[in-house]
Amino acid sequence: MCVANPGWVRPPLVYSSSIAAGALLTWFWPLPFAFPAAVPIGGTMILAAILLFSLSVRALRAADTPVPGNQPTTNIVRTGPFRFSRNPVYLAFFVLQLGIALCIGSLWMVATLIPAATVVSGVVVRREERYLESRFGRQYSSYRDSVRRWL
Repeated sequence: MCVANPGWVRPPLVYSSSIAAGALLTWFWPLPFAFPAAVPIGGTMILAAILLFSLSVRALRAADTPVPGNQPTTNIVRTGPFRFSRNPVYLAFFVLQLGIALCIGSLWMVATLIPAATVVSGVVVRREERYLESRFGRQYSSYRDSVRRWL
């Protein structure tokens, strides 16, 4: 395997499809929920997701390694958000969709998030971990052992 994610399961497409499906289901068959602080909490989550994504991309670029998983990884990044999570970009996608769900009060948005997160975690992340282990060996296993997969 010469790239981390050679397949068609691309996390930006998985999450954007999930958001689109949640939005369509909400439009045609609303399943609303609400609580007093849902919108402020959701808005804060959306901003946090954007910040996390931006800082993650910045750390990858500073380490001169590509952001897309369909390009060869050149370095194990241990700076920025990668100090706390091995998958901060995917975590940002998850938090973004959950924030949207809270802002619009949509159970469908939450429901469509579950399979998206399951696919990314069970397929993409596991494939990427095998790739990084084979490409970087002990350097990656040391990183994996010292930083959690998500938080």
